[in-house]
Amino acid sequence: MRTVDEYIQFLQGKGFQLQEDAIGFIQFGKHYTNASDELANTAIELTLKAQKKFDGSFYVSLLEMLVSNQIKTRPEAIQYVKEKQLLSI
Repeated sequence: MRTVDEYIQFLQGKGFQLQEDAIGFIQFGKHYTNASDELANTAIELTLKAQKKFDGSFYVSLLEMLVSNQIKTRPEAIQYVKEKQLLSI
């Protein structure tokens, strides 16, 4: 499993250029919600899929929702957003 920093580097290697403010939002959201790297990375992935770009407020809201519903893993997070029809992924 990748750390958030490793995941950001992976995304940048794939052509997603995250600006400094986006990286700041990612770190803020992770610490604010006390989310695991896996959950933070999943929230980044789902944000990019839903918004086609990084949207910091969307990311933080999604991460808060996942943490408050005690979602712990990527498969649980994907299942949750599908069940709640939060994203069309």
